Amino acid sequence: MSQNQPTIAPQPGIMEIALYEGGAAKVAGIENVVKLSSNENPFGPSDKAREAVIRAAHALHRYPNTDHASLRAAIGDVHGLDPDRIICGVGSDEIIHFLCQSYAGPDTEVLFTEHGFLMYRISAHAAGATPVEVPERDRVTDVEALIAAANEKTRLIFVANPNNPTGTMIGLPELERLALAVPQAILVIDAAYAEYVEDYDGGADLATRLPNVFMTRTFSKIYGLGGLRVGWGYGPREIIDVLNRIRGPFNLSAPALDAAEAAVRDRDHVHRCQTENARMRNWLAEALAEKGVPSDTSCANFILARFADEATARSCDEALKAEGLIVRMVAGYGLPNCLRITVGDEASCRRVAHVIGKFMAERAGVVA
Repeated sequence: MSQNQPTIAPQPGIMEIALYEGGAAKVAGIENVVKLSSNENPFGPSDKAREAVIRAAHALHRYPNTDHASLRAAIGDVHGLDPDRIICGVGSDEIIHFLCQSYAGPDTEVLFTEHGFLMYRISAHAAGATPVEVPERDRVTDVEALIAAANEKTRLIFVANPNNPTGTMIGLPELERLALAVPQAILVIDAAYAEYVEDYDGGADLATRLPNVFMTRTFSKIYGLGGLRVGWGYGPREIIDVLNRIRGPFNLSAPALDAAEAAVRDRDHVHRCQTENARMRNWLAEALAEKGVPSDTSCANFILARFADEATARSCDEALKAEGLIVRMVAGYGLPNCLRITVGDEASCRRVAHVIGKFMAERAGVVA
């Protein structure tokens, strides 16, 4: 290359983004693995959602609709929300990107908690904004710390509630207090795991009443549609209007739209998944606690198992992988001594508890 050749550089902030790594799905040398690393629904999608995909396959040569009207109407009907205040995206990740593209940028700041979802930092950097990590208190969102960290440059505050990967959450009054304290910024309540919490609207009421609150949701968790990538957001019409101006007209495929509509209307499937998740989540947390592995009370479809140190967590991860059980190391979230374990079906949960129990007993024997 000539010395006079100009350098073509990306926008500031792009090269600060660490490549995202999803939960592992394979273990070398083991064919039949149990994947518990990505918080997927072990029971998969509704049969009605599967049938919708099959029907949609007959029209794959047709473009999908651009306004997502039918899906938005279904979401609004099920959740009691105004469809005109709903936007759909490629997972809630895309909605997060839209928010940062639209409201953040150079010389602005995006706040999130220290163990929050990695996409907040990534999307902030992509928009040229400064990501600001705010300490939590014992792995729980600290509203006072967020209020103290906000300033005139703050444009967005992301709070996952329940949080990933901790599983902890705070009450709606605390979220309202935060929104009222920072009127210059949009409080984004990331409610990807809202369906796992009884009598919790994910922040929908706040997003209805307050001009600076926005809620994001996903079809990737309890609805079991992670492979189709569908998410949605709800908030003030003014914000929805802004986000729709940068949304690609065909960002969601017809099969994804049809499957999501069928899934959201199948309340029986959702109820079964909620019930079974709560049962096995409580069982797994208690079983591990009895074996000397504590976890905070989880409000999601995973638990965050805590070990004495990073070395112990890594050794336990290896012991699980040796038995074909894949969980998630979360050092990238600032939790090097923890393993995030998706709540699987009963057989998977019992296998996890057995392997970890055996590991802890052997390690205690070595220490002794």
